[in-house]
Amino acid sequence: MTAEELSKVIIKGMEEKKASNIVLMDLRGVKNAFTDFFVICSGSSDSQIEAISDSIEEEVIKSNKERPFRSEGKNNKQWILMDYVDVVAHIFLKDKRAFYGLEDLWGDAKITRIES
Repeated sequence: MTAEELSKVIIKGMEEKKASNIVLMDLRGVKNAFTDFFVICSGSSDSQIEAISDSIEEEVIKSNKERPFRSEGKNNKQWILMDYVDVVAHIFLKDKRAFYGLEDLWGDAKITRIES
């Protein structure tokens, strides 16, 4: 599965649990980027953040039989990171997303906003 295809599967997992403000960031043209894509979304509660994470994992397993290489943040449920090597999913509580500002930090990336 290509990184682009994996990104679409991750977006589907986010949409299944009503994630908001979904953004696809293409980092392939960014110097020193460690992955090809970020897929970022927001949730309104810690239970929604966890549900989005579970949905992403289920969708990727169904399509590609692949688990994340690494996953972090499931304990505090404010920012869950799911690392699939070529694609990294970030699931934020809304206020944490604004605080960390990944879209600004990686401002050279090509950003596509996903309409739901």
